[in-house]
Amino acid sequence: MKIALIGATGFVGSKVLAEALQRAHPVSALLRNPARLAPQPGVAVHAVDVADAEQVGRAVAGHDAVVSAFNAPRGNPEFHAIYVNAVRAIIDGVKRSGVKRLLLVGGAGSLFVAPRVQLVDTPQFPAEYRTEAQAAREALDMIRDEATLDWSFISPAPILAPGQRTGRFRLGGDRVLMNGDKPGNISVEDLAVAIVDELETPRHLRQRFTLAY
Repeated sequence: MKIALIGATGFVGSKVLAEALQRAHPVSALLRNPARLAPQPGVAVHAVDVADAEQVGRAVAGHDAVVSAFNAPRGNPEFHAIYVNAVRAIIDGVKRSGVKRLLLVGGAGSLFVAPRVQLVDTPQFPAEYRTEAQAAREALDMIRDEATLDWSFISPAPILAPGQRTGRFRLGGDRVLMNGDKPGNISVEDLAVAIVDELETPRHLRQRFTLAY
């Protein structure tokens, strides 16, 4: 499977890149600064401004699937606008390219903890991540309105950290997966496993899904 990957040098994207290569999928990495990614077999690097739909469309054309692990710089006062505008351009660019399969990586904040109550809207949600979570929620709303793409949106467990690749985890839908009375956790390595699994064997077409141990 030929995969176009946005955010290949980031926290999540770098693990998706490693997982895809481990399974022998060739990857095109779309980066604003190609020098950030060292040359390696199986990877083609393209200089792309992902906020430009035309550039995105040209770069992803001919691929089997697109994964966006894009994230705007944390701490930037314009984070919300940068993130939402980029996701909008990515969706538009993929549509222009003719590629049908798009998987967006979002956050846990838009997962529900009770009927009509999302995690980001609870008092316990960390204030330093609220802007990021609200932007990812808006991205989810955008992709849910998309009727032409075979999209999926993955929200990891609320606790996401470096760890081990086990390949063993639970999958869920729109609700936070709990570990007893606490929110579940997942390693970024196993998040990458779930992403590439979904590309290889789609189980959540036009759906959001989550995962946790």
